[in-house]
Amino acid sequence: MRQKILGFALSTMLFALCFSAEAQQQGRIPRIGFLSGSRDPSAPSHQVEAFRHGLRELGYIEGKNIIVEYRYAEGRPERMPMLIAELVQLRVDVIVTSPITAIRAAKDATKTIPIVIVTVQDPVAAGFIDSLARPGGNITGLTLLTRELSGKRLELLKEMVRGLSRAGVLGDVKLPGSSIAFKEYETAARALKIKLHTFDARGPDPNLERAIKAAAGERVGALVTIGNPALNRFPARIAELAIKYRLPSLCEASFWVEAGCLTSYSSNDADSFRRAAVFVDKILKGTKPADLPVEQPMKFEFVINLKTANQIGLTIPQWTLMKADKVIK
Repeated sequence: MRQKILGFALSTMLFALCFSAEAQQQGRIPRIGFLSGSRDPSAPSHQVEAFRHGLRELGYIEGKNIIVEYRYAEGRPERMPMLIAELVQLRVDVIVTSPITAIRAAKDATKTIPIVIVTVQDPVAAGFIDSLARPGGNITGLTLLTRELSGKRLELLKEMVRGLSRAGVLGDVKLPGSSIAFKEYETAARALKIKLHTFDARGPDPNLERAIKAAAGERVGALVTIGNPALNRFPARIAELAIKYRLPSLCEASFWVEAGCLTSYSSNDADSFRRAAVFVDKILKGTKPADLPVEQPMKFEFVINLKTANQIGLTIPQWTLMKADKVIK
């Protein structure tokens, strides 16, 4: 009889412990790691704000039912592997990131933590996933098709700047993503009979005036800026210098045009980061990254800053203005 009582007591205790552990697990607040290539906590980027907005739309409130661990590389690609390692050590439930260096670091650092990417590259060609429809592994997310739009951007630029035969390309030639971008623009430029000149803007604090002044000295007809974590910190400064040297500026995202760049043709960057929150939500609810197809943008935006055009004395053809999805006056 005593043995039966002890056995019953032991069973009850084990059941209670299991129930307590399960309840604790169910009550655990999910922890997300978000690595931004640029900015810092005192000035969150539009991408961070868009991701936060997406979380709020899905009912997540930071600090209450979700925790987001933000890390900022501040334009220093060499810091990204270390920051990814921090997030892995924290055992976050999902990692969200965008820069190609960060994605590679995350892929190398973990095979188990889900990774949601928002990338300008072709994630299949880059070796991040097996296919868009069936990513495989622990990586999924969105591709912005930024590189595939290089030719269309130059077409629109040539339409806006009549007689364009020479253009400068501003970027960090040492970054893997920038070198791919240079090649894409060179291929498109040859077909359009535009000669490209590259101007290096390297490091977390690039000498932008020297690079853009050099472009003006080469008498290029326009300036194309390749976005990267370092240059994405200075859209207003680059736009200001392009205006100073009277260079029509083509940029790769609409937030640059809002900062003063002349024009952009791209997917909606903010929408993509809001969508990243949807991927996080599905993963937290049990869907495996391998089963979540990588999304491509359904719509592209052509944005023109007419105020900037007036400042540099550029008259944009009416038929080009009519094509724009948004004109900033």
